[in-house]
Amino acid sequence: MQFIVSLDLSVVNVGLPQIAVGLNFGTSGLTWVIHAYALTFGGLLLLGGKAADTYGRKRLLLLGLGLFALASLAGGFAQEPGHLVAARAAQGIGAAMLAPAALALLSGAFPSGRARVRAYGVWSATNAAGGAFGVLIGGVLTEYASWRWVMFVNVPLAVGALLLAVRGITPGPPPAHRGRPDVLGGVLATAGMTLLVFGIVRTDRYAWTSAVTLTTLAAAVALLAAFLYVERTTTREPLVRLGLFAHRAIAASNLFNLLAGAAMASSFYFVSLYLQNVLGKAPALSGLMFLPFALGVVLGSVAAVKLGHLLAPRTLLAGGGLLTAAGFLWFSRIDADGSFALDVLGPSLVVSIGFGLCLGPVVSLATAGAPPHEAGTASGLLAASRQLGASLGLAVLGAAAHGRTEEGQTGAGVTPAALTDGYAYAFILGAALLVAAALTALTLLRPTGPSAHSWAHSRSPEQDGPADAREPDTTIKGGPR
Repeated sequence: MQFIVSLDLSVVNVGLPQIAVGLNFGTSGLTWVIHAYALTFGGLLLLGGKAADTYGRKRLLLLGLGLFALASLAGGFAQEPGHLVAARAAQGIGAAMLAPAALALLSGAFPSGRARVRAYGVWSATNAAGGAFGVLIGGVLTEYASWRWVMFVNVPLAVGALLLAVRGITPGPPPAHRGRPDVLGGVLATAGMTLLVFGIVRTDRYAWTSAVTLTTLAAAVALLAAFLYVERTTTREPLVRLGLFAHRAIAASNLFNLLAGAAMASSFYFVSLYLQNVLGKAPALSGLMFLPFALGVVLGSVAAVKLGHLLAPRTLLAGGGLLTAAGFLWFSRIDADGSFALDVLGPSLVVSIGFGLCLGPVVSLATAGAPPHEAGTASGLLAASRQLGASLGLAVLGAAAHGRTEEGQTGAGVTPAALTDGYAYAFILGAALLVAAALTALTLLRPTGPSAHSWAHSRSPEQDGPADAREPDTTIKGGPR
């Protein structure tokens, strides 16, 4: 299921030029094919995580998968720009329902021990592989079939995952309803997150200092501040219990995830542009050139499983972050007259292996720090921080790269050298974000205690809360309880 969500974040990008021609999109309207998904997915993740804890994780997961499949089918048959944008928004709603529920199920099925390390190793590998293969699949389908297949491809994947979920996940006892839900908090959080993502992604059209952007971001901050106030004072069941952030593991892992997500989302974007706009590679071939990245993430995830029994999570996060930053600095040396072998292959492997080392530990820490009955909420927080980081990173680094490119333009227009200089500058900024993420792990995560020794001991008894408050875990059939 995580593979499907990651795949959909990248599979559409390669087909955007053909989508514009096929449905007569305008230049500004085309961006909403991406923004519609990002807005609903990012805006509803907190609500999706809370709903999974409140109404049952399997139930919400199945509903999310069904909606995702139907929206993908509708998008493939779209005849007007508005039809596709609406389908992408519905896809985002489905993804916001299923992603936190799936991760909470994984956390409940593997609460500790070596099985937890292996489970998160597999999760992290498929998560990143979905993004990398999305570029490859999108390029192949766009070039040899039709842009419509970048939507249709989700349908058999979602149906297959739906069948596996029905057969492989036990429903478990009904979740305990602890009080009336905080509807006002849900509205404020959803509106604030959606408006924040909206303000960020629209910086491609309105400058950061423009009245439109400043007003939008100010309104988003006001809504989120009101949400925090409501959560502190409400007598109802809060959407997010603010005490969760008192756990160092949860606070640090979400901040790490936001910073690393900002850098990694931009790396896919700029490498793809460099391959096509500077090196002149076709979409299908450009997608194929992302395979080493997927392989590197798998290698990094396997290494994290091996090292997870020996090293503290903070060590893996800091080491992986610094290794990824080194790969970004290598990327910053790309040349307008370069080649895939010299300028892309080597740094891709360094970046992907470093990123693979980080993925499993950060997810394990973010979910292990929460009581079992709040695993869905913690999962939604982690996914929201990643989505917010991706949106923010693309907006900020994209604007920085565009500004550097404009500085290097000549009378003949935009040259490959000017484009390359802009991309290289963005990679330097991405490296700085990753160094900041590594410092976050070193300074905020405890060097001692049960969670410091390995992933296998990342849940301490006092974090689970009183025994009578714990919710029985929904467990994968055949997996350890």
